[in-house]
Amino acid sequence: MYTISQLFIYPIKSLGGFEVSSAQLTDRGLQYDRRFMLVDSSNNFLTQREHPVMSLLQTNIEGNELVIFHKKNAADKISVPLQPVPAATVSVKVWDDECAAQYVNNGADEWLTKQLSMSCRLVYMPDGEKRLVDEQYAKNKEITSFSDGYPLLIIGQASLNDLNSRLEQPLPINRFRPNIVFTGGQPYDEDTMEHVKVNGIDMYGVKLCARCTMTTINQSTAKKAKEPLKTLAGYRMRNNKIYFGQNILYKQTGQLKVGNVIEAIKVKPHDLFTETGIF
Repeated sequence: MYTISQLFIYPIKSLGGFEVSSAQLTDRGLQYDRRFMLVDSSNNFLTQREHPVMSLLQTNIEGNELVIFHKKNAADKISVPLQPVPAATVSVKVWDDECAAQYVNNGADEWLTKQLSMSCRLVYMPDGEKRLVDEQYAKNKEITSFSDGYPLLIIGQASLNDLNSRLEQPLPINRFRPNIVFTGGQPYDEDTMEHVKVNGIDMYGVKLCARCTMTTINQSTAKKAKEPLKTLAGYRMRNNKIYFGQNILYKQTGQLKVGNVIEAIKVKPHDLFTETGIF
């Protein structure tokens, strides 16, 4: 039996997220997840991949406010509305997608620019913007927020445990930024989840998650290393991409809670990878 053991929300793309015991699943992912993003002067998205220092900025939700603070100085913080007042939109870029977004406010831009030592602006995706997931994997014109491409990412605790058993120093789950972590089953069972049901919500595993250098960034120090990609490449590589976790689409919206059972309706073969990465 699979059971949800952790739920995570990341309100601002590439900044620190936080754990919750329950979350509302909306049409574009968990409520508040990646509805905000940092952009440069050309309105291109900013990410830890190029700017590891972003990992040191933490988010939290207090009432109707989104709070942002530095992990090493929690007293130095700013707050912005979780749902900013509607304003004129601009076009921003996330990978190959162009989306409509609105600037939040100058005060937030100044604070973030100072904290990160680089010019940046905070933007918000309004409800009217419908960013489609890749049509190659979409089932019903699903949408997402400012995520890399899909509204949910799921990882099994057994998969992390297996990876950590191969590493000299174990790594926390925050290296992989999942929305859903589950217990039960075997390592990498998320690979096989073609159709599951959680609290009456039909979910579909549509694409394994290709991992990048962001997984090598220590989320407490912003320092980069070689792991876990070096080890994962030995047994989780396919077509020169390293996979860990499953991207999820779903039919219904509703509530997800820690303790929810994940019922497997249809599974795929469990032999996608071998120890050498050749199959």
